[in-house]
Amino acid sequence: MIRINYDALGIAASVACAIHCAVLPLLLSSLPLFGVNIINNTNFEMLMIGLAFLIGFYSLWHGYKKHHHKVYPTALFALGISLLFLKQIYHNYLLAFLIPAVLLIVSAHWLNFRACKKANHCHRDDCNH
Repeated sequence: MIRINYDALGIAASVACAIHCAVLPLLLSSLPLFGVNIINNTNFEMLMIGLAFLIGFYSLWHGYKKHHHKVYPTALFALGISLLFLKQIYHNYLLAFLIPAVLLIVSAHWLNFRACKKANHCHRDDCNH
């Protein structure tokens, strides 16, 4: 059976998002030369944020429900995702929202990962392993 580490996947998605946001302005200037225009492609940005949300939420929910029952990773994640959405609304403050968003999301996954590793035994009645 293949086991997927959703925290690692969530961290990878967050880092990919950060790289995307950092490299995209560099690529945007050359894409019109090839007839491609993705400037201000809100659908693509929302798709990336939605993908990060789905993967991150599943990872954190799994860790919370099955292992550690700690809320703070999810709270950090929710704040980070909220900042990503704000980045889409307030374009003039892109970096002011993006940098803390990525740091919060990666921190949430890291804390979830550590909390799951520490919880090597069940301590609640709802644990099913």
